Amino acid sequence: MARSRRILTAELLSIGTELTVGETRDTNAGELARSLTDLGVAVGRIQAVPDDLAVVTAAFTDALERVDLVVSTGGLGPTPDDLTRESIAAVTGEQPVIDSALETWLRGLWSRRGMPFPEMNLKQAWLIPSATALPNDNGTAPAWWVDRPDGRIIVALPGPPREMQLADLLGEELLRATNPIVATYARSDAVDVRVSAVGGDGDGAPAWSLVETAAQQVLGLIEQYVWAEGETTWPEAIGAALDARGWTLACLEVGTGGSLGTLLGDRPWLTFTESLSPGAPGATAHADGRTMAGLEALVRRAMVVGGATVGVGVRCRPRGADTAVSVVVVGPDEVHRDRRLVFLGGANGRSRAGLAAAAVLLARLRSGVPRDDAVVAEAVSGERPAPVPRGRGRRCCPGRAGSDRHR
Repeated sequence: MARSRRILTAELLSIGTELTVGETRDTNAGELARSLTDLGVAVGRIQAVPDDLAVVTAAFTDALERVDLVVSTGGLGPTPDDLTRESIAAVTGEQPVIDSALETWLRGLWSRRGMPFPEMNLKQAWLIPSATALPNDNGTAPAWWVDRPDGRIIVALPGPPREMQLADLLGEELLRATNPIVATYARSDAVDVRVSAVGGDGDGAPAWSLVETAAQQVLGLIEQYVWAEGETTWPEAIGAALDARGWTLACLEVGTGGSLGTLLGDRPWLTFTESLSPGAPGATAHADGRTMAGLEALVRRAMVVGGATVGVGVRCRPRGADTAVSVVVVGPDEVHRDRRLVFLGGANGRSRAGLAAAAVLLARLRSGVPRDDAVVAEAVSGERPAPVPRGRGRRCCPGRAGSDRHR
């Protein structure tokens, strides 16, 4: 039984190699520090550490010697480089086991989407005897609350959700490799794969050769999902595809909160954008306004108002705990219709609806010369963006896979 202790001091650990190599900015620690300060807890240190078991374990051990509360973010995913659970287990001297209730919850997340459960994700159902699982409504990684015998507390929070299908596609053997290192990094609108290596000593292969070999292996596994290279953004990729044809774009959204327009931003090729609530008169102006045909009619009106060559329309609505998304792309000689189901509801689902629409649009723009009178109906999962030419990096949105290759 842990004894009672006043929580007056704290330290924050941000866990992830993407932070220590400058790939991602740590936006969580500042918010956490502000919240703790408002509660009267003095934050003495904020530290970023890489995905290294010894380093993370030492960081927890040292922090627990100085403060009453240690809060970590990141490292709770299912991949081999997610090591927060192992580090806390090492600090406490306890053995993690699979919690049956967490396993049932995890499997249910995949079941409701009609997808096979990646056994690698069982790691997210681990618990140690001194830990209590905290629910996570925004992803698949439960947090941990760990009570120490002296009353000190560890709270391990998940970082941004990573794309679990990506890790399953790459496989544990590739993700456990130490040179070169293949690691996944989640962003709000993309999942990157970064390949890095060291070499050149003695008779060993040079770093660039190791990276090239590993990158080709990665591409062999996920190339059908790749949509961009290096630091390319969604607006840049879509803008390049439009510019290649000399086209402009009109964007019409229903029920998304304007997520697609926000993603695209202020661009010279975006001549019209409009976001409607589901019950707005403009969204229900047509008798079939809630159907694909009604969405297409709204898109065509937007194209006329904006004088655009191509139009994209996206509508989303809750479906259980997730979000159903309808997308229509209207081109000069083609109408493409797509239905998808995106993970989570609420604001997360609306944001992912915008990403789904961007992915469908980019795929159509890259699909080659449109066929006359072609109307393509897709399944729930829809199609992925067409592969881009090989280069020095790869990037993907949630639901697709990409990689950044660095030497």
